[in-house]
Amino acid sequence: MTRAQAQGGGDAGELEFGLLGPLVVRQNGTELALRRGRERAVLAALLLAANRIVAVDMIAEVLWGDEPPPSAPMAVRNYIGRLRRALGQAGPQRISTHPGGYLIRMGDGELDLARFESLLASTRAAARGDSWEQAGNQAREALALWRGEPLAGVESATLKLREAPRLAELRLQAEELGLEARLRLGGHDEAAAELRRLAAVHPLREHVHALLMLALYRCSRQADALAAYQQVRTRLVEELGAEPGAELRKLHQQILGADPAPDLARHPAAAPAAGPGATTVATAQARAGDGRAATSEGGGARPGTSCGPPAVPRQLPAAVSQFTGRVAELRALSQILDEQAGRDAPGTVVLSAIGGAAGVGKTALAIHFAHQAADRFPDGHLYLNLRGFGPGGTPVAPAGAIRGFLNALGVAPERVPPSPSAQEGLYRSLLADKRMLVVLDNAADEQQVRPLIPASPGTLVIVTSRNQLGGLAAADGARLLSLDVFSHDEAAQLLAARIGADRTAAEPDAAAEMARLCGCLPLALAIIAARAAARPGFPLAALASELRDTATRLDALDTGDPGSSMRAVFSCSYQQLSPGAARVLRLMGRRHRHRRRPPSSHSPDARPLPAHRRPWRPLADSLNGAGRPRPAQPRHRSRATRRSAAGPGLVRGRAPSAACRGHPCRRIRLRHPRLAAPLGHGTLPASPRALAGMGRDPAHRAGRRDSPG
Repeated sequence: MTRAQAQGGGDAGELEFGLLGPLVVRQNGTELALRRGRERAVLAALLLAANRIVAVDMIAEVLWGDEPPPSAPMAVRNYIGRLRRALGQAGPQRISTHPGGYLIRMGDGELDLARFESLLASTRAAARGDSWEQAGNQAREALALWRGEPLAGVESATLKLREAPRLAELRLQAEELGLEARLRLGGHDEAAAELRRLAAVHPLREHVHALLMLALYRCSRQADALAAYQQVRTRLVEELGAEPGAELRKLHQQILGADPAPDLARHPAAAPAAGPGATTVATAQARAGDGRAATSEGGGARPGTSCGPPAVPRQLPAAVSQFTGRVAELRALSQILDEQAGRDAPGTVVLSAIGGAAGVGKTALAIHFAHQAADRFPDGHLYLNLRGFGPGGTPVAPAGAIRGFLNALGVAPERVPPSPSAQEGLYRSLLADKRMLVVLDNAADEQQVRPLIPASPGTLVIVTSRNQLGGLAAADGARLLSLDVFSHDEAAQLLAARIGADRTAAEPDAAAEMARLCGCLPLALAIIAARAAARPGFPLAALASELRDTATRLDALDTGDPGSSMRAVFSCSYQQLSPGAARVLRLMGRRHRHRRRPPSSHSPDARPLPAHRRPWRPLADSLNGAGRPRPAQPRHRSRATRRSAAGPGLVRGRAPSAACRGHPCRRIRLRHPRLAAPLGHGTLPASPRALAGMGRDPAHRAGRRDSPG
């Protein structure tokens, strides 16, 4: 459409409209006065759909959100009339009325956004043809049209939420293409400084970091290039739980190997158009109701939204090479999967939640079973450490987890919708009709997990957590599986597998004592077995002697790695307890010289306490069965038998971390290894009298300390 056609043939002078910055209208170079407020929002909505009809309902949503007033159609009509008058003589011809809505006519070159998109398309075409000088010139011309934040001065949260991310993405693509053209033409020094700024603004934009690494390397700054890779990798792992993509990994290897001519993968926006059948993401977005998948008036997709064939992720970590025990649990998981496969239950998802104390082997079991069942899920395997417990940083937010999964499923960054709800819908749509295996490790609670559960039939979701996740069983139909510590036979098998059967057979008593002093906790057994395997000539009796000293037992089980040291593992679980539950745990560590029988039914201590006087209840409700007797053991045994079987316990010294040292109660003594589970989770193995004493009012215990030490 020409300018004369847009102006209706009138003599109104040339008009220019600007959206790439504060909304502006100029006539013959002079800015026209537009009222601030809803008139500007109506004009912006029309300009973003120039030469297309915009429905009245859409304009009302732009102005009032999801709840427009009954008078919205009349109000929209009034705003349109004011806009026509503000545009002068050409106003009535510019903005025309159509059944159901309004249309603003725009000629060639009159709208800065249209000019920008045209130049960006030319930049992509030049980049595809390796005409980098032309691509650089057109990218600079396109970026020169920007005057600031898009839609500045437009009072419409709906419009900004819908359109501002798309416009920002287009601008970023132009910047990337311009900087890549500069690199291709040898301008490494000039590009490096600008790429530093861009990488800081967009810390998760992998192609920007790839350009930065290449610029630094070509400036003879190999160390800085490698450091840039480590920074972006750390950020991706911490925030998304995902490793860098193929482009970054390949470039990293080239730089490590001092490749004389490292190169980049072609920019996604400059990649050739996808062939037939390569519209998986667009189809998924349409299913998810994402407006960004809509096509323009001419029927073509928006620039830069083509995508390749769907990715098949294989994200499962390596399984433990010497996995032992858990025969019953593996059988139960297989039975859950077999039962579901035999049902005619479309739309259902197999959801299994594995719970247990810290260090009990939840992740090892989940990964081992996932590898066993991997062949039954040909469409891919997703894995994510949600960091609900542990020293690995803050828990992963569901929105960040979904973005990481979308990346693993091959969704280009420009195709990711801006709103978290749309991202969640796209994630579920991509998994529809697929047989996928999803492992969500180390979850904090149900709220962190639910958005990540797809709705596709034939999908298996395995969740591990130190919490029970009973809400998943109640509301989502999850099958709960609680892990206990190893039996003595299983502990012996683990030590024999890790240390060597000949060595444990040569010192059977020392091996048995090591298992007993580790409380048969799998992580503790694995740590002490690793120490023994690292020193083949060191007697097992000497390691058992180290464990026998309760003051240094946790030191003997310290690997130096926060993720696999008993002190750090227990500490992270302790920090997750509420103040009341933490205090109950510390009080449970008290050693009583004179143990008394549990109170009889006539004892005042045995009377039920009101809910507000039960500080142990949150702790007891969150515990997981690690303190119940093993099924193979008799429930009623003599005190001597119980002490003989339980041993002195895993933790019987100071609190397991620095986090507890500043508290008035610093000393925690745990008689039974499973009582260390409240630092993870387990059933409360304390006498009713002790618990009842904890529930008394503070005044009743005036002058008494909370805990020794």
